[in-house]
Amino acid sequence: MRVLNQRAVLDRLRVGGPATRPRIAQDTGLSKPTVGQALLDLEQHGLVRTTGRTSAGPGRSAVVYEPNPAAGHVLGVDIGRERIRVAVADLAGSVIARSDERNRCRSASALVRTVRELAERTVSDAGLSPADLVVKVVGTPGVPDPRDRTLHHAPNLPGWERPGLLDDLEAALGADLVVENDANLAAVGEQAHGAARDVDVFVCVTVGTGIGMGIVVDGRLFRGAHGAAGEVGYLPYLGQSEEDGRRRGQVEAAAAAESVVALAERHGLAARSAREVFAAARAGDERALLAVRDEAERLAFVVASVVAVVDPGLVVLGGGVGSNTDLLQEPMEAALRRMTPLVPRIVAGELGDGAVLSGAIAIGLRSARDLVFDRRGAVTL
Repeated sequence: MRVLNQRAVLDRLRVGGPATRPRIAQDTGLSKPTVGQALLDLEQHGLVRTTGRTSAGPGRSAVVYEPNPAAGHVLGVDIGRERIRVAVADLAGSVIARSDERNRCRSASALVRTVRELAERTVSDAGLSPADLVVKVVGTPGVPDPRDRTLHHAPNLPGWERPGLLDDLEAALGADLVVENDANLAAVGEQAHGAARDVDVFVCVTVGTGIGMGIVVDGRLFRGAHGAAGEVGYLPYLGQSEEDGRRRGQVEAAAAAESVVALAERHGLAARSAREVFAAARAGDERALLAVRDEAERLAFVVASVVAVVDPGLVVLGGGVGSNTDLLQEPMEAALRRMTPLVPRIVAGELGDGAVLSGAIAIGLRSARDLVFDRRGAVTL
């Protein structure tokens, strides 16, 4: 019973914000002495702290309590083909240290080592030690398979599909590690802090080196039977030709970053990257604008395929290519109207390159708060 009372008091503070003992008693239905004992136990174990005093009227002021954000910390990692990003957040979700560096790794072993070193440096920058981390969440291309400890469908990272990779990551980062698909985490991030707040059914399409989709149904991330829901890069695309990419006939080769460069070349514009193509389009280059139109039509095909099955209330675009919504949205919507009567609202993601990290921290916090309570032995027998 004592543990249940402590959890009830802590949950009230986490959900309802800072409060006094009388207010907590009122909101939880517990007696004031019970709340007082629970607060004493929680404060002794570092799970709550006082923030001052308040008075709502005549009489003595009351002490205000809040959850202690420093009771534990979460590590978020975003592993991409181009960049690796790491962040450390406290239990309030505030990021207290972040690192970002280019991914120059040419093997899985080198990438695991780099992730470990970057994580250690970020934790140190936060003034913490590895023991202060309660949960670590890694976002990566591919589909984690906990049965064989492998990542499937991650061809853009050399060696990343090798057997036992999840064990290697856990050895590098420590226990209580969660590995999740990066597009899924981007969707969670946009749901928690970005463009999809208060939306129960939506998809988040990330287009960069590859293409992926996070799907949220009834407010919850939908992974499918094998964790591969949203692997839209494998959709067949019959309009694709040989020069569009190495995976002839699949959407990823037709609509990811390399294809944008190929489309520009078809229209007579030599570009080294998709970024250059979009920059030229913003400057009014007709060849670049034609390439953007073609890219938008291919992305519209992806959206039309998913809309017919999921019926999302919102489509959020993100990633290095997808974030160019100012150029892509109008031709995408025009193409969708030609393809289907089901045209959802399309918006730009609000979190930019921080979407995956934001989702990683949000996922980590969901379990970290309970783990902190259990580990600190809040109950006093």
